[in-house]
Amino acid sequence: MPLLRTAPTSARPALLPTLLSSLLRPFKAVAHPAVSGMPLRFTRSLRGLAIAAGATLVATGPAQAAGFDNLTRLADKGFIVSAQARMLDTGETLASVNPDQQLTPASLSKLYIAGAALDRFGPQYRFSTRLRSTGSINDGVLTGDLVLEGSGDPALTSEELWRLTEELRFRGIRRIEGRLLVSQWRFGPVPCISTDRCNASRRSSNAYDALLSSAASNYASWCVKVMPGAGSQAPARLASCDTTQPTEIFDNQVTTVAAGGKNALNARRTTSNGRDTLVVSGTIAADSQPRSIYRAVSNPALYTGELMRDMLARAGIAVTGGVDITTTAPPSSAVQLGSVEGKPMQELLTRMLNYSNNFMADQLTLALVGGSQATLRQGGAKLETFASAIPGHGPLTLYSGSGLTSQNRTSVNGLIALLDSMYHRPALFPTFVAGLQAPANGPMRFIRRGSETFRNHVMVKTGTLNNPVPVRAISGYFRTQTGRWGAFAVMVNGRAAVPYLSWPQVLDPVAEDLTAMIERN
Repeated sequence: MPLLRTAPTSARPALLPTLLSSLLRPFKAVAHPAVSGMPLRFTRSLRGLAIAAGATLVATGPAQAAGFDNLTRLADKGFIVSAQARMLDTGETLASVNPDQQLTPASLSKLYIAGAALDRFGPQYRFSTRLRSTGSINDGVLTGDLVLEGSGDPALTSEELWRLTEELRFRGIRRIEGRLLVSQWRFGPVPCISTDRCNASRRSSNAYDALLSSAASNYASWCVKVMPGAGSQAPARLASCDTTQPTEIFDNQVTTVAAGGKNALNARRTTSNGRDTLVVSGTIAADSQPRSIYRAVSNPALYTGELMRDMLARAGIAVTGGVDITTTAPPSSAVQLGSVEGKPMQELLTRMLNYSNNFMADQLTLALVGGSQATLRQGGAKLETFASAIPGHGPLTLYSGSGLTSQNRTSVNGLIALLDSMYHRPALFPTFVAGLQAPANGPMRFIRRGSETFRNHVMVKTGTLNNPVPVRAISGYFRTQTGRWGAFAVMVNGRAAVPYLSWPQVLDPVAEDLTAMIERN
């Protein structure tokens, strides 16, 4: 598969005919159909009628709807602009600019994996990680390999591994005469199809490019804690966030400076002969609190195994055969010795969307495939199949659910069709919308812009890429002043010759345009 280049982390409004408007006016829902008391089937029928009438008017009008006047000025600077805003009760299009153009959505791709995961698994689904063995247990000794069977849980952490360790201790096991065998039979190591992840197999200065495995833990990232040394000019102290005996190698180049001095830390992970080294450099002030730094590991399954072995040792359980990795599933005759359930899907999706976590998104994409040794392209095909069942969606190409792959393609019309579909699924919509951010209080500070109306009346997901071309994308829901729900999507893609595109260049005009639409409706 070819290597894909990636980066780190005017028509008039489509007015409804007078007759249709008068028909719908008594039924315009202020709340979501699930709580408004209106029968959902009747609401959808009216919505379909409204969309059909609106679509006829859009098709006969000019190409650009009034309403995105500020945003479209970016087109004069050489950027490709596509945008649409639509009411979800009537289907009325408030504004539309090149709505069917296929562009790179970056992390808006995560909206598809959120919708597909809810559709496939439901909000309460939990991944289950197990310890299994075909060996025998006598007098506290397990004779045979202990197999850690990865489930693809995108949020498996040290806490869950410790709970598995405790289950063995409760069984009275004190020694394992065999290997700790980490099974990533569902997927892993996953072939890289993006520059970032291919590079991460050798070195990484980030956490967003973490490699994928069904037996990964702690988001497939090392965590190093940096603390001030004994005095000024003394070396800083480094420690693993997870283990008492670090399984990684530290190259400590951090110097302690006087109290009140500058904290300036840099870290990179390098790999040689299968071993990771964390090179940490810079300065830390003598009065500074400990700082944590995260960097992608080179072998997620091996990292999980070494972390688990350390926990077993702390619990007084010795492993004589070391740690090994397998892509083979445990046999059906293997006995389960421990099991731990992960967080519910609704919590996974909130974290994945709120923090735009690439690792979580692609782990979930691979989980959609099922079977053995799933690939990202197979996962992307599952997402495309999911979207093909959404009325009016149109073409979609996804090589990943994270959006790290710059060859992902969708349209703003497709994005709004997805948002519309999820809005009209009462059992899934609360979880879906909970993962989006309100600019007034979202965890991503760069979106805290625009008018008070914009900051408090929209819930959004953003997408960013810088290579091979700049991409800034934003999509989500809005509530009008009268309480009506709408959806919008904006994608701005650069060209090879276009300079860097900052978020304020996109967010500010989007906020201004949407504010006017929200206040008019």
